Amino acid sequence: MLIKRKKKNELEGLTMNLRQTYRYVSFLMALLLLFLLGGCSLDVTDPNSASEESVLNTPEGLISLAVGIQQAYATNLFHRQVFATAVTAREMAVNNTFANLVELELGGVDLSGDNESLIGWWNNAFKVIGMAEDLIANTPKVKMDPGTKSGIIALAKLMKAMAIGGLATGWEKLPIATDKTGKAQFVTRAEALQYAVDLLDEALSEITATPPSAEFTSKILNQGLDLQNTINAYRARFKLFAGDYAGAIQAADAVDLTVASVFVYDDLNQNPFWNNTLVTPNYAPRDYFGVQYPDADTTDARLSFFMTKADAQSNPHGYPIEDWNSPFYASATASVPVYVPGEMHLIKAEAYLNQGNISAAIDEINAIRTKTPGEDPLGIGANLAPYAGPATEEAVRAEIFRQRAAELFGQGLRLEDARRLGQPGPNPDDAYQRSRNFYPYPSNERKNNPNTPPDPAI
Repeated sequence: MLIKRKKKNELEGLTMNLRQTYRYVSFLMALLLLFLLGGCSLDVTDPNSASEESVLNTPEGLISLAVGIQQAYATNLFHRQVFATAVTAREMAVNNTFANLVELELGGVDLSGDNESLIGWWNNAFKVIGMAEDLIANTPKVKMDPGTKSGIIALAKLMKAMAIGGLATGWEKLPIATDKTGKAQFVTRAEALQYAVDLLDEALSEITATPPSAEFTSKILNQGLDLQNTINAYRARFKLFAGDYAGAIQAADAVDLTVASVFVYDDLNQNPFWNNTLVTPNYAPRDYFGVQYPDADTTDARLSFFMTKADAQSNPHGYPIEDWNSPFYASATASVPVYVPGEMHLIKAEAYLNQGNISAAIDEINAIRTKTPGEDPLGIGANLAPYAGPATEEAVRAEIFRQRAAELFGQGLRLEDARRLGQPGPNPDDAYQRSRNFYPYPSNERKNNPNTPPDPAI
């Protein structure tokens, strides 16, 4: 779909402050969603009228809302986080002259809280959070199969954690819950990440104590989503970000690396990454994953997996770009990974390095460097020789960043990685350094919530 300029008053809905708005969105989503009798894709329909009571106090309403929260994340939220952070971290280039995209790429002091890309990400994240809160609060009260109930609660906690953890990659402070008074409190990103970890731990405990039912897995869960592996993968990710290195290793070890977990799209609910790259070329991949040559390895097989050599420059800022070749962006119905299994090796590499075990870190790096496309459930493989650089903390940390840049291309993690792994920046005038550390708070949030903190320096 085309990204269009909107008037400010068209961006007022779905803010974190307006709890009643979230409830309305939840009801509207339930109105539009089909209680699917087969495997859950992202298909929607109108099952006639519904009220707040029928949505939140009946099995059918909660099931529709559980389907809807996955649709909301997959079609309205995930790509916003990926594209915003990719542009800021120089992983992708803006290749369109829409004013909000140009401003996003300029970054620095030129990026304001009025930016529609940031507002859209923030609003849609809290839409998902509000829906998750409705599910978490009301599912225990409704009579249904225990395994269906546990699956819905675990799914809601996963979705809320994913939304909160995603916001923590972009903002230095954020609320972790909606608030009907319009005065939600902000917490530090460290507190938000720990809260996301706690939600994921609870989700895992939920499905461990009561395994999800056949009804949940066949009628509610998106047909490409592996719930337990996804919970553990995000546990590993956020535990690493939160500094729990032993916990990150343990969670990563619990992920089955032979299994892919993806969002499945359909003709009605189309892949938004495809819409923003091939239908409308808003974004283009940077040469060598945006890693400054000669630091990039030109023989990396992941280059041809994600992009095709074009020797082109982006419009308007003239950054070196390539053409898209990613299978995840190939069509309206192409599936997109919820996480990349190879991330688990790189989480462990970084965790081991931070524990002082450089040898173990290099072993995990080599598991990624030597992996072939045929050995990966998504077809991502570098097919490189083992690491031959210095066995020093500085060199290995730089190699972890390079491998994450390639293996996790387009996963919305580059900005977080650049800060955490000590990459230089921010410098808006450098084509290879991130243009900001954290984003200004959306103007609609500041207008509605008096607790909104001052904007950070770039």
